[in-house]
Amino acid sequence: MREKAQVMTSEDIRRALIRISHEILERNHQEVADLAIIGIKSRGDHLAQRIGQHLEKIEGIKVPVGAVDVFLYRDDVDLHRQGVQVNRTDIPFDVTGKRVILVDEVLYTGRTTRAAMDAIIDFGRPAAIQLAVLIDRGHRELPIAADYVGKNLPTSRREIVRVQLIEEDGIDCAMIYEEDAR
Repeated sequence: MREKAQVMTSEDIRRALIRISHEILERNHQEVADLAIIGIKSRGDHLAQRIGQHLEKIEGIKVPVGAVDVFLYRDDVDLHRQGVQVNRTDIPFDVTGKRVILVDEVLYTGRTTRAAMDAIIDFGRPAAIQLAVLIDRGHRELPIAADYVGKNLPTSRREIVRVQLIEEDGIDCAMIYEEDAR
C-alpha cells in the first residue's frame, strides 16, 4: 500500500466538525434537549466527543455522548476466527425518544452504519437517528446516506481512506492510500 495524498489537515478536520455541529443545531433547533451523540468505535467515538464539546460551546447545553462497538453486529466479519477483539459499548443514557446523532469517520459501503443502528436499537427506540461522517467516500452497498458530511471524497475501490486522530494516533489528518497492484 502506498501513500497517495493527504486529503484533510488538522485544521480541515477542526473546521468540518465545527460546521457539522452548527448544522446539527440548525436541523434540530426545536429538539436540542432531546439530542444524544453516539460515536462508532474506533475514531467515530472521538469525533462524537469533539462534536459534543462544540455543541456545548455553541449552545451552552451538555449533550450526552456515548460510543458503540459494532463488531458483533457486522455482516461481513467472520466471528469464528481466532483472536476476535470486541471493544466495550458505552451508552450511559437511555436512547428511547432521543434524536441520536451517529458519528463515524468514513462512510463507505454503509455496512458499519447499519451495524451501528442495529446495536443502538438494542438499547431502546430512538425518535430518530441521523448520521454525521467526517468523510463520505461513496461506493455504497446499502441505501444509507449521511445527514452531515465534513468532506465528500470520490474514491476508487482500490483506494483506502484513513483518518488519524490525536486521541489514537497522535495527529489529526486524513490520508488516501492506494493498494499495490498484484
